[in-house]
Order: sequence, then structure tokens, then C-alpha cells
Amino acid sequence: MTSTPPIAAPWPTELRLSDGGRLLTVAFDDGERHALSAEYLRVESPSAEVQGHSPSQRQTQSGKRDVAITEIQPTGNYAVRLLFSDGHSTGIYTFALLHDLAVKKDAKWAAYEAELVAKGLSRDPR
Repeated sequence: MTSTPPIAAPWPTELRLSDGGRLLTVAFDDGERHALSAEYLRVESPSAEVQGHSPSQRQTQSGKRDVAITEIQPTGNYAVRLLFSDGHSTGIYTFALLHDLAVKKDAKWAAYEAELVAKGLSRDPR
């Protein structure tokens, strides 16, 4: 029996900040290009601070509308660490995760906005 190797996620060919760090555009080697807001990337951070160590420990991030990405740091040859204007710097975004966040952006953003409403939270800083 032969097995098919897993399909690799598209590889980023460009990461470009614009709008004062509020927008990260990611181009992939398959021709896809996605614009991701700093706010979206911040609230979906893969860090333990945000995601917890299990789904029940996930922390809803609020007040992040005005956050910006201040720096992009390469991490090995598989990821980047994004540093945010609110001091958050512990999320390591693998290239596969960036692609996943890009292609699922609409659904993830809608779920985030619904979560804010359900918890009586806001995107605006206090």
C-alpha cells in the first residue's frame, strides 16, 4: 500500500506591513494574496496567553481595534513572531497558521464578533 504525502500549505513569498502596521499583506507561492488586520492577528494569536493550554482556557481579547504590528521577527524557517503595539509578543505564527487564518478569515472574524457580543465586550479600547 502506498501512501500519499501530505500536501504542504502554501509558502509565503512576501510579508508586507502597511497602514502604520495595522495591515499585514501576505503573498503565497500559489498566487494567493491576503490582507490581514493587526487586530485580527492579535485576537487570534497562537500564544498560550490567548489560546490557553486547552480550549476551555481560551481568553477572549477585547479592545484591540487600534492595535498595530510594530515588528515582524523571523523564527527559524517556518514562522514569524509578531510584536504588537499593546506589548503582546509571545505568539509564533507558523506559515501554515498564517495561511489558515487567511483562508478562514471571514468565518473566524464573524465568530469573534459574536463572542464579543455574547460576553458584552467591545473591539474598542476602554
